[in-house]
Amino acid sequence: QALLAESGGGLVQAGDSLRLSCEISRRAVGGAAMGWFRRAPGKERELVAGVFWKTGDTRYADSVKGRFTISRDNARNTVYLQMNDLKPDDTGVYYCATGPNIPVLQSGRGSWGQGTQVTVSS
Repeated sequence: QALLAESGGGLVQAGDSLRLSCEISRRAVGGAAMGWFRRAPGKERELVAGVFWKTGDTRYADSVKGRFTISRDNARNTVYLQMNDLKPDDTGVYYCATGPNIPVLQSGRGSWGQGTQVTVSS
């Protein structure tokens, strides 16, 4: 069984909305931070949004501020990424990850899911 499982991706048009979900196995519980990352072909993986389990504090990439919202349900071990007003530049494979802090996740460490594809047409 996967430690993290993303879902909710799809093919949409610019201006549409999607909500991604990440279910986290009990075996992966313990990291203080959760992040959503995305990777587009030929581009470096980037942090889209992060949240800290205990405090609920969040951070966002400048390109998604005001459009994306990350939230978590500690009781269900689930993290969501609400994506509104999607743009073609949002296209990519979206991954969720958990670990002790955001820098650890940005380095590629921690626990990662398999990703879900988001494609936004013009």
